[in-house]
Amino acid sequence: MTARRALLALLLLALPCAARERARDSERPVSGAPRERAQAPETQAASPAPKEDEARRSFLRGLDYLATQQASHQDGSFPRAGGAQHAPVALAALGALAFMAEGSTPSRGRYGREVALAVDYLLARADGQSSGARGYIAVSVDDKWGMHAHGYAVLALCNAFTLSPSGERGKRIAALLPESISVIERSQTSEGGWFYFPTAGLEHENSVTVVQLQAMRAARNCGVKVNSGVVSKAVDYIRRCQSEDGSFRYGLDPTSKSSLALTAAGLATLQNAGRYDGPEVERAVREMWAEIMERERGAERADSGFPHYERLYVALALWTHSDRRLFERWFEFERAHVLKEQRADGSWHDEQFGGCLATAMNCLFLSINDGLLPLFER
Repeated sequence: MTARRALLALLLLALPCAARERARDSERPVSGAPRERAQAPETQAASPAPKEDEARRSFLRGLDYLATQQASHQDGSFPRAGGAQHAPVALAALGALAFMAEGSTPSRGRYGREVALAVDYLLARADGQSSGARGYIAVSVDDKWGMHAHGYAVLALCNAFTLSPSGERGKRIAALLPESISVIERSQTSEGGWFYFPTAGLEHENSVTVVQLQAMRAARNCGVKVNSGVVSKAVDYIRRCQSEDGSFRYGLDPTSKSSLALTAAGLATLQNAGRYDGPEVERAVREMWAEIMERERGAERADSGFPHYERLYVALALWTHSDRRLFERWFEFERAHVLKEQRADGSWHDEQFGGCLATAMNCLFLSINDGLLPLFER
């Protein structure tokens, strides 16, 4: 860790934490005043934070872009929109989540039709005809994005069911979720993680594991029975992927790559599993915040290859952290950056996975403060 990063970490420790027990309805002020609160970079004074209505317009422009792109397909899916690779199940799941973040459900709202189409697409992929296994949400049995996309699909279906549990579509989701969770449970490796295919093989990877934990938590919130032993083993896997400096790696190998995106995803997962404090949480927060502050001061952003994924998981990690000032401090600066990156057609650019994935993730980021999506419940 550089001297600057060490100093920034110490500044973070100087911020008094909010009450350690996380209360869902806690809006009480944080006790004490921050000492030597980190200042915004010099460029921030010249570029004030955007107003809420500007961010709202940007969010809706992004959703309109997604709706237009989805309309170009007949089955509720989304095109790759310029990306080098295509992950149709993950795209449908993220698109559905983005529409639902506006307040729409499969049965009502400004984007109700689009939500319904995306949900129906996901349900159709789980019938076993394409994937070979009932409950596995994939375009084929050898889908290269496999379990990663399956986790996002389960997450989207759980959110759709929570918002609109009645009707024929709600019944179909309710019938499918136990089978989809069963796919997750029986695919867990002996180490506690998951890989890209629905089999308990020898390979495992942290980012895939994070999404399975998100899916299982969402399903449990819908009333689906989830094996607590599988969850505990997975949480332990995430913890073992953490390095001494607080960052999280791709896997258990101490030499495997770590990144801000993985650290944020690991931290968000621990918090979602009920670990809101403790040494592993504090180390992760310090490491994340040091990187965030360096970027605000003009340091070049490391190319993780997944900038929109990174942004969304940093948002989730800070949103669920006990000291809400960290989220508010970061979100104001990052939102201004996101609005500047939006293109004239309402989309955001991503060379690897295309405009639909980038736009869905940035719309989710912009909507997190609204808290309308069950995923964003504190």
